[in-house]
Amino acid sequence: MKLNIHRSKDDRIIGGVLGGLSEHFNWNATLVRILFVILGLTPIVPGIIIYLVLWILMADPA
Repeated sequence: MKLNIHRSKDDRIIGGVLGGLSEHFNWNATLVRILFVILGLTPIVPGIIIYLVLWILMADPA
């Protein structure tokens, strides 16, 4: 099973990772970014590492 998730071409701030996730799952991009910042500030979730891994793994918008 392969998910066709790509980075956003239009809704990007840094790399389009969170915009792409919000487009794929039909979520509000602002709420996804706020949730990511909140989770990234907790010591349990290494937010920057997760973001970088997703940036590498997600396809570039064509």
